[in-house]
Amino acid sequence: MPGEEPGIPGVRHRLLSSTADLAGARREHLAGDGAERGRPRVASAGLRGPEHAAFRPWRGLRRARAAMGLLRLMALAALASQPRVAGGAETVENSSEGIIEFSVGKFRYFTLSRPFPEEAILRNISSNVTFLIFQIHSQYQNTTISFSKTVLPSTSGTGTDRGLVFILRPEQSMCSWYLETGDAEPVQNLAIPLSYSERDPIPGGCNLEFDLDIDPNIYLEYDFFETTIKFAPANLGYARGTDSPPCDSRMGQDTRWRLLYDVYQYFLPEKNLSEEGLLKHLQRMTEVPQVTANAIKVVTLTANDKTSVSFSSLRGQGVIYNVIVWDPLLNTSAAYVPAHTYACSFDTMEGNCSSLGRVSTKVFFTLFALLGLFICFFGHRFWKTELFFIGFIFMGLFFYVLITRLTPVKYDVRLILTAIAGVIGGIFLVATWWRFGTLMLCMLCVGLVLGFLISSVTFFTPLGNLTIFRNDAVFWVTFSCIAVFIPVVFMGCLRILNILTCGFIGSYSVVLAVDSYMYTSLSYITLNVLLRALSPRFRTAFTNVPLQTNDFIILAVWGMLAVSGITLQIRRERGQPSFPPHPYKLWKRERERRVTNILDPSYHIPPLRERLYGQLTQIRELFRKAQPAGERTPLLL
Repeated sequence: MPGEEPGIPGVRHRLLSSTADLAGARREHLAGDGAERGRPRVASAGLRGPEHAAFRPWRGLRRARAAMGLLRLMALAALASQPRVAGGAETVENSSEGIIEFSVGKFRYFTLSRPFPEEAILRNISSNVTFLIFQIHSQYQNTTISFSKTVLPSTSGTGTDRGLVFILRPEQSMCSWYLETGDAEPVQNLAIPLSYSERDPIPGGCNLEFDLDIDPNIYLEYDFFETTIKFAPANLGYARGTDSPPCDSRMGQDTRWRLLYDVYQYFLPEKNLSEEGLLKHLQRMTEVPQVTANAIKVVTLTANDKTSVSFSSLRGQGVIYNVIVWDPLLNTSAAYVPAHTYACSFDTMEGNCSSLGRVSTKVFFTLFALLGLFICFFGHRFWKTELFFIGFIFMGLFFYVLITRLTPVKYDVRLILTAIAGVIGGIFLVATWWRFGTLMLCMLCVGLVLGFLISSVTFFTPLGNLTIFRNDAVFWVTFSCIAVFIPVVFMGCLRILNILTCGFIGSYSVVLAVDSYMYTSLSYITLNVLLRALSPRFRTAFTNVPLQTNDFIILAVWGMLAVSGITLQIRRERGQPSFPPHPYKLWKRERERRVTNILDPSYHIPPLRERLYGQLTQIRELFRKAQPAGERTPLLL
């Protein structure tokens, strides 16, 4: 039978057999009753033989009723023992007849295989339901849903999150559709049919871009920089048997142009790539009350806005998107079919979701974090090492943006070239300080790096999603002003500025190193700015990220390292000179002193060439054969 639970067919077969026996007993009783009509009634007590046969059907009827009650109890017990899933979802295996029966508003798990397409049936549809949305979801394997057995682009949809809209005819109480997959492996699916009334707007009812006539699906595309969702405009609801309202014939409050679209975003737990976890969380993003209660509303679009929204791609982080279309005049709403992404692939070797961290990235940021941790606690004391660290950041960041935008070089090669450029930049800044001793120039670089981090943190907040900052000129001018403001404020206390930079920048390098091994949203503080510099299209993307347990732990570690490093350096440098003297002047003064002072032992140090020659002579002596002791020539008389 359609929609039977596992283990029930045998019980139901016995139940039907008992029902047939009961009907036969009733027919026998009616036949016997007709045969006995016209005979005088006699007492039944003590009767035997043919006279008693007229009363046997009643005995059979009572036995059938008793068996009926027993089998009902057995059926209820079998139904109660069937497994259930969270949120009222039911689990069903593929029936032998290839038919799956659904109920309105109830989730159902099932498995699809390539050679065995399934027919889905929904019965007992209420008369006040005007249209249905049936949606089916899987993790990464595609599934096809179609109105007919023959799959056509205009009557079907294929993907991981797909749905169809059924406009019901008058008196229609049942509808059916077909499910199949082209994947070689079995596909675990979650599906649900949802019902709506004539007052509810119809998602995708004014579709002009995609293949389906009425398309409630959200189409999702992603790359390294951004994830974009697109959907078709909705239409006003209408009663069964009537024509749909026109989409674009006129504009007014009695047309679909009054509709509003709320875009929602829902984050899965960090590093949760399981199929079970995704299908469980998808149940929270299908119906309107659940979406508004669990997800984050990102933006509200009007009917005049483009039905396309961009978000920053979070590789390895599961995200579910949905759109709620709302009719402000009737105060009704309907949900599109939710779509999900991990911004990575499950079935490719390179860039696989389960192994996103590259070895080159781990090596680079581990070494960077070790140097940053040293700078966090000892940067001000080892001034030249800190300058190398600051110069490395300056030149490395600039060179990475330049080479990425201008050349198609692979990531690993770009990272190696960035490291080389960073080393050159660090050496250059140290050499500049050693030769010219320009403290203000060096502190300007130090202050700009701290300002870069503070400005990045500012735009990491919801402030960065304001519409005004989608303009590149406004964004970069504001970003630069915040970055320059920091060194200007601290120009009167350069030592404090330097120690603060050592503490915050050095400890943040540890956060970047942690991100190369395990996901953390805190890395997007600076990564969002880098992506904005690399891609012109990133300016339209919303940069929301999840802040979950791992992020709060890493945030606490970052704060603890920064406070500890700053406190330690302030206490250690108390009473010490603010900065070391000019290195070139010290070297020049020392050289002049050695030249003029003959009593200085360093005055008698031989030139460098003679010292090198002496070292080579000592090395040569190590390989020369030792001469025997004693006289080797005869004595002369």
